[in-house]
Amino acid sequence: MKILPYSSNPFGGVILSSNDIPLSSDDFLDTIKFSIQEWEKENFKVVWLELDLNRSALVPIAVNLGFKYHHCTSEYLMLTYSIVKDSFIPPYASHYIGAGGVVINQKDELLVVVENRGNVPSSQPSYKLPGGTIKEGEHISEGVVREVLEETGIDTEFESIICFRNLHGYRFDKSDIYFVCLLTPKNSEIVIQTEEIEESIWMPIKQYLADDRVSLFNKRIVEDSVKSKGLSIEIIDGYRTPEQQEAFMPVF
Repeated sequence: MKILPYSSNPFGGVILSSNDIPLSSDDFLDTIKFSIQEWEKENFKVVWLELDLNRSALVPIAVNLGFKYHHCTSEYLMLTYSIVKDSFIPPYASHYIGAGGVVINQKDELLVVVENRGNVPSSQPSYKLPGGTIKEGEHISEGVVREVLEETGIDTEFESIICFRNLHGYRFDKSDIYFVCLLTPKNSEIVIQTEEIEESIWMPIKQYLADDRVSLFNKRIVEDSVKSKGLSIEIIDGYRTPEQQEAFMPVF
């Protein structure tokens, strides 16, 4: 019997690709059991098993052998098997990343939104900063500009990051990092995204800071945005490419 085709990582891990896994349940059971025995002889520690949708019937077999769920996408499920007990297995994505935009025009007015409240009764709207979740593979500076444009119709230019906060116990019990970005508007006519946004207006900064419906956190953000230049994007030579990373450095 042949061992399953595999690659390895520097940490004693065996990596199996879906394309190399038999479709037959019997073939899979026999080959994976034999392969694990061989990998144990070679002092490997962990097996990473990727099963695509065509091989979903193999999941119960893998679980019965001792594999555990690690993560999944819309295309595959990743399972792990500890050849060496208590081997370290790095967790999958632990955080959501979001960004909000502080958009101030030449009249010292702040772009604010009221999220769609649906059928939830509320006596007064709560004015927030436009923004949302950064997409996979998207730069923060690109994502916040996109979100503001989608929600309000205001196109902007990224200037800097003013601050960020880390929140635990968010969606699906994951943590959430929220970046607050200073943006310069390129136009002034608001066109709201009606699916998510109930209202969007240009509000004088003084009025926003005095409004009881605005959280203290958001007030502090806007105050600091007026005073601080924050962290701007800087290209660091030799540190990957601009498509792969964005570095934020203090503006003096």
